[in-house]
Amino acid sequence: MKNIIRKLFIASVFVLCGTAGAFAQQITKFAVVDTSRVYQSYYRDSVQVRNYERKKQEFQDEVNRITEELQQLHDRQLEYERKDDDVNALKMQTQITKRTEYLREYINAKNAELEALKASLGDNDEFYQKLYEVIEKIAEGGGYSMVLSLQQSNSILWYSPSVDITDDVIRQLGL
Repeated sequence: MKNIIRKLFIASVFVLCGTAGAFAQQITKFAVVDTSRVYQSYYRDSVQVRNYERKKQEFQDEVNRITEELQQLHDRQLEYERKDDDVNALKMQTQITKRTEYLREYINAKNAELEALKASLGDNDEFYQKLYEVIEKIAEGGGYSMVLSLQQSNSILWYSPSVDITDDVIRQLGL
């Protein structure tokens, strides 16, 4: 009788250990997806995305132009200061202040415009429905318990690149 109880006890320990190991593996397996990269791949040839990218580039070009102009004004101000020409140095400082304020306002306005454009790009329910179906399929096929978006990564402190399934998502979306 002791021998049977002992064998049952050992068998149940093995079963519990095997079940616990499988359960622990299932809980800890997760993946991440760079949804922004998937979105860009999906809409790479879209008119709306090209328009957004064009406006973003125009905005950056204008910021660069104004920054260069500010640098030139600052160089001229320094030149006037070296020549002890306080009147012209003060005029340059006034122009620098005005252009700097203009640049701040321009950046704020353009950032708001770009954010509105970006938000309108993200309001595609058909795309997101398809995206979530593909993610679910890949997650279930890969045995993942959880899939996290890299765009909402404020709680992710570290992840291994081996859990990134972004390329699988892009591939299964046919891109």
